[in-house]
Amino acid sequence: MKERKPIGWIVFVGACLAVFLLGLFASSILERRSERAVARVQFLTPIAQWESDNAKWGMNFPREYNSWELTKKDDERTKFGGSAFKDYLETYPDLVVIWAGYPFAKEYNAPRGHFHALTDVTKTGRRSDKTPATCFTCKSPDVPRLMARDGVAQFYAQKFDHYVPEVKNAIGCADCHNNETMALQISRPALKEAFQRMGKDITKASHQEMRSLVCAQCHVEYYFKGKKENYLTFPWDDGLSIEDIEKYYDRTGHVDFVHAISGAKMIKMQHPDYEVYSKGIHAYRGVSCADCHMPYKTEGGIKYTDHQVRSPLLNISNSCQVCHRWSENEIRSRVEAIQTNHQQMLETAQREIAILHLEIGDAIRLGATDQELEKPRDLVRRAQMYWDYVAANNGMGFHAPQESARILTKALKFATDGRLAVQLVRAAHGAKDFAKIPQLRSKAEAQAFIKPYVEAQKKASLAAPPATAPKAEAKPTRAGG
Repeated sequence: MKERKPIGWIVFVGACLAVFLLGLFASSILERRSERAVARVQFLTPIAQWESDNAKWGMNFPREYNSWELTKKDDERTKFGGSAFKDYLETYPDLVVIWAGYPFAKEYNAPRGHFHALTDVTKTGRRSDKTPATCFTCKSPDVPRLMARDGVAQFYAQKFDHYVPEVKNAIGCADCHNNETMALQISRPALKEAFQRMGKDITKASHQEMRSLVCAQCHVEYYFKGKKENYLTFPWDDGLSIEDIEKYYDRTGHVDFVHAISGAKMIKMQHPDYEVYSKGIHAYRGVSCADCHMPYKTEGGIKYTDHQVRSPLLNISNSCQVCHRWSENEIRSRVEAIQTNHQQMLETAQREIAILHLEIGDAIRLGATDQELEKPRDLVRRAQMYWDYVAANNGMGFHAPQESARILTKALKFATDGRLAVQLVRAAHGAKDFAKIPQLRSKAEAQAFIKPYVEAQKKASLAAPPATAPKAEAKPTRAGG
């Protein structure tokens, strides 16, 4: 007689096990949904309007707050960035020559994390008793409250020192979020005003667009309009390209400073990150700033945004690999190759611009007139503006590689054309060879070299009668943050 196989029991046990596993799975889903619902709607304590203390927001949103606190870290490095300290003037002494007569020649360091922004702008060597309160605009969530209390124009018109006792909190929650709904919002007027002048309605922006626009409140090119007003203004009326911005500055006649060596009327670009990003493939594909620099994280069933704003190269798995199915080494190598090429182009143009300033200065020494130097000065102004549009942008060209390379090519052409033009002027005044260009190997050497020129410029400015004094826009008294 054949022995019966316990098939029925096997099926029964298997079915029980399957039901048990499905039950666990369903329970996990319900638990995760419950976690997600609680995280979205539960405010343990109300958040007041204009609340600038980030810790009070953190009571309701501890995950976001804890990740934001990591912006304190100042020891992370990538090949061309990170949060670690770097003195650009020491690394590139030519920059001291390029900004002779402007506060950036005193100090220019790599930016640290958002937590340090307020400290860095307060302690920078570029600050003086003439520094306007406008320099506080992007550095603290205390600013919207003060603007609401005192008025926007009145805030800009005050001196920096006036608000030092009241601006205490580092860049954080209130800069980007509504206190009642947590929706992204624009808290700084300059971006709204720029959109209005372009005929665009920023209130129609989608949530995904807002994930870049909250960054564009600060990570842009800007200037302070008016000698007394110091009104923060984005030069976007004609568009966001370097040619559009150049057109705006040509039309308005704005000048950030007069170069102490060449006498050229210069524009100092700030950090046109949004403008350059808008010309790149990521913007074209609808990828926002936050997608790469503040990627999503999950904890249990909760999905939230990582507020440790930093280079994607420090978080490749959550940033880049969400879309790009390559290894971390492949992604890093690709990015660094693009950045290395741009660094080489930047340094080439940078050197030519510095030499051009010195050659124009030598032509002045030989007796060249302002009329004779009009063309070389115009070319060095444009060369530096184009170079700085890429140099001041974070990312070492990566945000829009083709556009950045195009702009640097034009910058180099302006510089080489300027050098040819000034040689003709020098030759007309008896020069038989190129000007002697000093080898400045450190920030200290470069600053010592420009010092006599800067002092002579200040002396001439003080001695000039009111009728012949430079226009207010040309005085090197204001520097952006």
